Amino acid sequence: MAHEEDALEHERASWKPSPGLAVAVPDPVQNPGLPPHRARMTDKDPAAMARAVRTVYTLFYLSLAGSIWAIAAYMLFPIESGRIVDIRNNNLFIGLGIGLALLALGLGAIHWTKAVMSDKEFIEARHATRGRDTTREGAVQAFRDANEESGFGRRTAIRGSLIAALAASILPGITLFRGLAPHSTDANPELGDPVALLKQTMWKEGERLAHDPSGEPIRAADVTLGSAVHVIPESLAELGHSEGYLEEKAKAIVLLMRLLPEDLPAEHNNLDWAYDGIVAYSKVCTHVGCPVALYEQQTHHLLCPCHQSQFDVSRSAAVIFGPAARPLPQLPITVDAEGYLVAKSDFTEPVGPSFWERH
Repeated sequence: MAHEEDALEHERASWKPSPGLAVAVPDPVQNPGLPPHRARMTDKDPAAMARAVRTVYTLFYLSLAGSIWAIAAYMLFPIESGRIVDIRNNNLFIGLGIGLALLALGLGAIHWTKAVMSDKEFIEARHATRGRDTTREGAVQAFRDANEESGFGRRTAIRGSLIAALAASILPGITLFRGLAPHSTDANPELGDPVALLKQTMWKEGERLAHDPSGEPIRAADVTLGSAVHVIPESLAELGHSEGYLEEKAKAIVLLMRLLPEDLPAEHNNLDWAYDGIVAYSKVCTHVGCPVALYEQQTHHLLCPCHQSQFDVSRSAAVIFGPAARPLPQLPITVDAEGYLVAKSDFTEPVGPSFWERH
């Protein structure tokens, strides 16, 4: 057996490929080269070239008009009323303006390439990737050739309209940033300050806690052990679907839970803000504002499904895992004379994501 292995190893070591095994054959598919150039109408007819140039800069100016219209629509169709028809018109006309601006800009660039720029094909020989002294000169010459072939330098109408369209195309996006915060009014000058808006909600002393979305007030005796109830202020229903309804609901939304009183140690909780084991915390995650709605009654942990932040309800909703920077704000609660749960005050700190002006 060992002799056979030695013989096989010797045969492998002494084997040499025969030159006759590798035969050079001609390429079965010959390079056909570039097809003959077909002149376009704009290459043969100066009038057609002039029409193509006019079409290009007309499209660019149409793009400019679309950008201006989007900005005008933002001001002509405000959404501060909160009515569905106003929001629909605002989205429709701003969208039409931005769509027209981008569509006309793209069509103009395509028509410029197809009808005005040179359509001759060029072959560049493959070369080493290592830079040489002539590389920079070649790059500069390529830009010069592109400028000459596209006519960008000498066709002032196209160049001016393109620059104006490109500059105006970003203005609608910049304008829309103004809508990130409400507008202040003479009656409420702080309305336009997002920091001030996050520091106050609809909760106030004596405000009853109500079921979301029914709006029915909640009795303390009806909150069972281990339950988690989604809560809104009772007075939220008075806003209906008027201006600010969604914003106020988003800030004031609360999650109500009942634990055994012994599961709320005094060293980790403000027992004056709880009632008979019932605690209320903001439902808005302190990371990026997602709804914290998953409650595990055995461990008393709240989970944010967006980025997996976890809060320990038995320890004042302290962060025990995830990217959240601070505990969930707690709503101080008690009961009124009829046994309904009511707020003692508003939140003592801003709700929602952490930010540098929070304090």
